Amino acid sequence: ACRALVDELEWEIAQVDPRKTIQMGSFRINPDGSQSVVEVPYARSEAHLTELLERVCEKMKEYGEKVDPSTHRKSYIRVISHDGTKMDLSGVKIDGDVASSLKFACESIAEEYEDELIEFLSHEADNVKDRLCSKRTDLCDHALHIPHDEL
Repeated sequence: ACRALVDELEWEIAQVDPRKTIQMGSFRINPDGSQSVVEVPYARSEAHLTELLERVCEKMKEYGEKVDPSTHRKSYIRVISHDGTKMDLSGVKIDGDVASSLKFACESIAEEYEDELIEFLSHEADNVKDRLCSKRTDLCDHALHIPHDEL
């Protein structure tokens, strides 16, 4: 669930026009007449990330559960691609129970680790999934030993 959450957040961030900015800082006028306002990229701004965290777990209904035949370990994979391309869904269980339990897990992680998610995603960092889901939170210890898939 943690890895699916990070995948969705990273995909959403990538969809934002890199030229889009937001003004941050104090809008108060300094004694010299200037303002301490800076423009930062909107995609990784705290305002945008907070907004994404409020709605990203709705995307979990686009996921299904896949069980690895050799290890019997469950993982969640997208069943609806972002761009509409056909996906291989062999061995994927798609039902409302899976989607609702994944959505609940996503909401719990997003709420409990909001500060960490914003910290990691506000800077363009490598391996956010491993750093957050395995090293910082221990939510996915086993995931360090499996190959990574990209969206």
